Amino acid sequence: MKLSHVLLTALALSGTASAATYTVKAGDTLYSIAKATGVDASTLMKLNRLNSSTINVGQKLTVSGAASAPAARATTAATTAAAPAARGGTFVRAAATRYLGIRYVLGGNGNGGIDCSSYTMNVFRQMGINLPRTAAAQWRVGSPVSRRDLRAGDLVFFNTMGRTASHVGIYMGDGMMANANSYKGRTVVEPLFANSYWANRYDGARRVLN
Repeated sequence: MKLSHVLLTALALSGTASAATYTVKAGDTLYSIAKATGVDASTLMKLNRLNSSTINVGQKLTVSGAASAPAARATTAATTAAAPAARGGTFVRAAATRYLGIRYVLGGNGNGGIDCSSYTMNVFRQMGINLPRTAAAQWRVGSPVSRRDLRAGDLVFFNTMGRTASHVGIYMGDGMMANANSYKGRTVVEPLFANSYWANRYDGARRVLN
């Protein structure tokens, strides 16, 4: 479902700006609603007391500032245009955190454990983005990103088995990444370039979250 269509058919406004509500429709994700309304995902979670990014069709979400005076709408529009990366970064960190601490299992898809590419696939699925199953296939999606332009939500790849993109993680910002780490036996957040193991095996990054 196109986002513009969602906006035309699914946004139910009531009361003041702070009391506006949005009715979740099929195909919506918390990230797509955040983009549509200009309210970052973490704020939506706080406003609606959500413990995770999971939402259900028919659920009414409180949306701060979705219905407002023209000046307030202009401010929201400006914020939406100026800070998509910040909103996306906030949401990907929330989604990535949801899967932390899960046991590492090579080839695992969630029942009893996950591996590196299953971890990234599950995290991005929460944002309505379907990634291929393997790290090598994920290396071929999105657009390349230089090390100096990394931002939260970028996929980061490593050569850990003598071949390109044999491991994948998610850049979390501030020099940190989240990944399913076979050595530690679980999904963790850890330093990226400050860790010599990862720094020496870094292949590059791809951006699939715009």
